[in-house]
Amino acid sequence: MCISEMPGIMALRKRAADDRPLKNAKIVGCTHINAQTAVLIETLAALGANLRWAACNIYSTQNEVAAALAEAGFSVFAWRGETEEDFWWCIDKCVNAESWQPNMILDDGGDATHLMLKKYPAMFKLIKGIVEESVTGVHRLYQLSKGGKLSVPAMNVNDSVTKTKYDNLYSCRESIIDSLKRSTDVMFGGKQVVICGYGEVGKGCSQALKGFGCVVYVTEIDPICALQASMDGYRVVKLNEVVRNVDIVITATGNKNVVTREHMDKMKNGCIVCNMGHSNTEIDVNSLRTPDLTWEKVRSQVDHVIWPDGKRIILLAEGRLVNLSCSSLPSFVVSITSATQALALIELFNAPPGRYKSDVYLLPKKMDEYVASLHLPTFDAHLTELTDEQAKYMGLNKAGPFKPNYYRYVTRMLKFRKSYSTGSF
Repeated sequence: MCISEMPGIMALRKRAADDRPLKNAKIVGCTHINAQTAVLIETLAALGANLRWAACNIYSTQNEVAAALAEAGFSVFAWRGETEEDFWWCIDKCVNAESWQPNMILDDGGDATHLMLKKYPAMFKLIKGIVEESVTGVHRLYQLSKGGKLSVPAMNVNDSVTKTKYDNLYSCRESIIDSLKRSTDVMFGGKQVVICGYGEVGKGCSQALKGFGCVVYVTEIDPICALQASMDGYRVVKLNEVVRNVDIVITATGNKNVVTREHMDKMKNGCIVCNMGHSNTEIDVNSLRTPDLTWEKVRSQVDHVIWPDGKRIILLAEGRLVNLSCSSLPSFVVSITSATQALALIELFNAPPGRYKSDVYLLPKKMDEYVASLHLPTFDAHLTELTDEQAKYMGLNKAGPFKPNYYRYVTRMLKFRKSYSTGSF
């Protein structure tokens, strides 16, 4: 069913299948494993790649999808509800196998890169390129580059325009509502919500919850993002200033210990706590595993954590990514990200020696525009073409790219009403 909602990646598969640009590519994949991922895996295989795949999150794997991929002959090591030990075992199985020398990594969070670099450094040196799609993983890559430990080129897909503006913003704007509704059945109107982080994910969450009638607060460390939030109509606060009164706390920073035990001690009874950032370290869940607190499982991915005085908070997905643990993502947006990942893999794998050094690169703007163009036919959208005179006046190639790399695509606040029952804006 998701194939019809993934026009971009399907168009790329059709256009590039004859050329097989990933022939002889051996890709270690470490991402969420769901129906949309299956479409990406099948596409990469159709383009010539050999693949071994593991999950980047212990709760987001759809077991039926993993089983179907394995039955189709793909090497998949993942199941929903892995332990931490299982998690690293699965990635190790993808990396290290008989008669298998990977030459590409497709990562979401940097775990496959981390394991290969630490455990199999000789193997890592033979990698032609890394494609990374999360804030956490990109941060790790820049740290490796800064420390002189990155010996292969890497493509930062997370900060490509198509990933940032569509997956991070539009996808999260829908999936945060879906996640909270499915897991808690909460009524949003009048609820006080604090969103930690006002990047693209935080913006999407804020827009959605404000549209449902929530009173939304924002925490930020960046004065530019804080000013954006203020001018979008949100009150920018420190978490300690509002944590006693809010009904929902959502993290979206990519950082660690954003919500601490001290914060959770102050929360009111029934406060919902969840994470929309990739990293499972944003909420200090380990600090809740103490003898004085009682854990009560309500349903899958929903726990009550109960204090001695009877107060309880509702913790979703044990602090892991809530939208992929408690619901799913819109396939159309995943198509955009998948097409971006596939093009990045093709670019790095086929790049002539010397084009990319051992550093972190952004996806070329031309490829960003190509990904967007693959999805326009869905909306029956027709691009205006520059005349020769106009192109000369602007100093542009008529085929693009149309914006310089320093151009910032500004996301404006949208005033909208959203009907949850119809799914329409």
